[in-house]
Amino acid sequence: MSRLFGAIRQNGYVVKDVQAAMRHWSEVIGVGPWFYNEAVPLLDFTYKGVRSDPICSVAFSNSGDLQIELIQQRNDAPTMFRDFLAAGREGLQHFAYWTQSFQDDRAKALALGYKVGHEGSTGKYGPFTYFQTESHPGTVVELSEVIGIKRRLFEHIAAAAKAWDGSDPIRPFPKLD
Repeated sequence: MSRLFGAIRQNGYVVKDVQAAMRHWSEVIGVGPWFYNEAVPLLDFTYKGVRSDPICSVAFSNSGDLQIELIQQRNDAPTMFRDFLAAGREGLQHFAYWTQSFQDDRAKALALGYKVGHEGSTGKYGPFTYFQTESHPGTVVELSEVIGIKRRLFEHIAAAAKAWDGSDPIRPFPKLD
């Protein structure tokens, strides 16, 4: 448990092929089902303070209380995901803290010296910030607001994982609004 932001709630993997990654996690590791969005909306996105327009596919599942996120960037827009792959890496890129007090926790991180790598909003799913904290691969810190519809989405994903019998391993995001 972090004394700063609480429990780590998510591990985020940047992958070259999200479809192959979902199959691997569900067939080889036994984690699923996966809830997939081919083009998650990324609004007001900035990379190191400069506007960028990435197109990303994402998939979520849970293993117990830990959410697993798979991210495939579909274009070459500047992001920390692109940097990670360009450095020859693929796999665990970040871990995330979830907050209901996003602005306060973001301000706390900045006051502690954290630097913003990229940030934006997923529209109705709320804001997020990735900080430049990677001292070795997989240690980027994400702060993500998890309230309202995003909280309901993540609760739905966690419940589906607890009851998963191996069938229907890849599913679209549920309609929750």
